[in-house]
Amino acid sequence: MASARNDHDNAADPKSPDGGTPSNTEKDPSEWTTGDEPMTGAQASYLKTLSEEAKEEFDPSLNKADASRRIDELQNKTGRGKQS
Repeated sequence: MASARNDHDNAADPKSPDGGTPSNTEKDPSEWTTGDEPMTGAQASYLKTLSEEAKEEFDPSLNKADASRRIDELQNKTGRGKQS
């Protein structure tokens, strides 16, 4: 589901494919220009799933940046999103 969470992905190589500037997927959510916008539908869907698995409350009012941080937190708690 990486394409649905583009703002959230954690690529192994922070450089763009051409070796230039760091990828947007590596920016800290606090630096996102759209971080204050409402979370995307994909973020909401994934966050609902993670919240259910972690038996934690889902907050539909999160913005994009906060949703991304919450996804990280819940992925760590549930073991999801770990690369082999």
